[in-house]
Amino acid sequence: MKQKMKTKSAAKKRFRISKNGKVKYAHAFGSHNFLQKSKNRKRKYRKGCIADSTNVVEMIRMLPYGRP
Repeated sequence: MKQKMKTKSAAKKRFRISKNGKVKYAHAFGSHNFLQKSKNRKRKYRKGCIADSTNVVEMIRMLPYGRP
């Protein structure tokens, strides 16, 4: 019987895979110390990000069952 692959817990909390196979994640540094940060910077933290193509292979490898 074939063994199941385990999903990395850290990856499943941070990344999601879109329908087109792109990896989405939230901006870093957007949870505290807001007095020092500008309005523009704080507004940009609200939006999600799409991972760069150089890192996508490793992220998808950590999420074996997250593919569309």
